[in-house]
Formats: sequence, structure tokens, C-alpha cells
Amino acid sequence: MSVTWNPWHGCKKYSEGCLNCYVFRIDGEHDIDSRVVKLNARFDLPVKRGKGGYKIKPGDEVYTCLSSDFFLEEADEWRGRAWEIIAGRRDLIFIIITKRILRAAGCFPADWGDGYEHVHIGVTCENQRRADERLPVFLRLPIKHRFVVCEPLLEKIELSPYLGGGGIERVVAGGESGPGARVCDWDWVVALRHTCAGADVAFNFRQTGALFRKDGRIYRIPRKHQLEQAARAGIDFAGRE
Repeated sequence: MSVTWNPWHGCKKYSEGCLNCYVFRIDGEHDIDSRVVKLNARFDLPVKRGKGGYKIKPGDEVYTCLSSDFFLEEADEWRGRAWEIIAGRRDLIFIIITKRILRAAGCFPADWGDGYEHVHIGVTCENQRRADERLPVFLRLPIKHRFVVCEPLLEKIELSPYLGGGGIERVVAGGESGPGARVCDWDWVVALRHTCAGADVAFNFRQTGALFRKDGRIYRIPRKHQLEQAARAGIDFAGRE
């Protein structure tokens, strides 16, 4: 089972992929300023207990900090306690997706070593510029499980320089949703899939996005069908075992 844990809320727009951030959009609908970073009331959710034990059950995947960025500078004072919570639940799989991998080296806990086995860290690379900026740093860091998120995919991205050596376990790609969504092109997705297959790295086409171009034609796809249409393309690749 997958659950979401947002220890804090709020963020600062950081790069091209942030333009139409869903957190800013949803907060705006409720007159909330997303730039104000605050602790959430359920900060300690992973260690909360109910009558039958932990509220988050052993073996669950915990998507962490989806309404912010785990390595956000404004959260530096809270991150230590978050790491303590993560370290205390080694029976869970924590999944952290960040755009701020450039500052991660100074944000790991003292006992991190080569990384926690139960923590998977993904880096967002929305275009070639960000892939070339972030992935060399990402690959040098002590992390047990790494993946790349090309979402929103804003242009054709060449990842072949970064997929050798087994450091990256999977690549996720997808288009942009919501008002003002930018186009995602089928050819960009297929090119990523081809690169991943050549390197024997798992690939997942997660969603088409709201504007999807194929063979020169742009399709407007409702949000409820974006995951389904991506799955129907049948281009996911399992990669190495």
C-alpha cells in the first residue's frame, strides 16, 4: 500500500518544472500562500500508533514531502527530527522526490553512511539543463536506491550519460496536468524508453499530461484519463531484476 506523509507544507518555485506547481494551484484556490513553509500537524505520522499498532503498516510505501521539498532550505530546522522518524521505521519504504539534490549532501543524518536501505531518493529532471546540472551530483552521493523523474517532461532529454554503472534503478516520465499545462510529446517519451531499455534500467510512463502530442497532433486529455492512457501505451520496461 502507498501512503503520503507531508511533514511540512509550502515551498519556493525553483526551476522550470515548478511553473504550474499543483501545490501552488490548490493552495491558491483556498487563499493560502504556498511560499510560507510550515510544519504539518501530522509531522509524526509514521510513528503514530492506533489500537492495532502503527497507523502506517509495515511494508507500506511512504511518499514523503509531496507538498514541499524534503531538502528545502526553510525546513533545515525540522529535517533532523524527520530523519529520526524515518530511521525509526525501517519496516517502511520511504520515497523522497526532490529538485534540490544540489544541497542534499549537507542534509543527511550523522548515521547515513552509504544511505538507508529503506529510503529511495528520486531527482526531478524536467529538461536537459536540469538533468545535466543535477544528475552528476546525484550519482556521487551516498544513496542506496536512486531514480529519476522526468515529470513534467518539457523537452527531449538524453539520459544515456547517466544510466551506466547501475546507479539509477528506474526512470519515470510523464506530462504536465492542470491549467496552463505545457505539451508533452510522444517522441520524447519513446526516446527515454529506448535509452532506458538500452541501459537495462526500468522505465515507467506514468501519465500523458493534459496536452499530449503524437504524430504532430495535440490531444487534450482529461485528468481522469491521463494515467490510463499512459498505461494503455504499453511501453513500460521492467529493467534488470
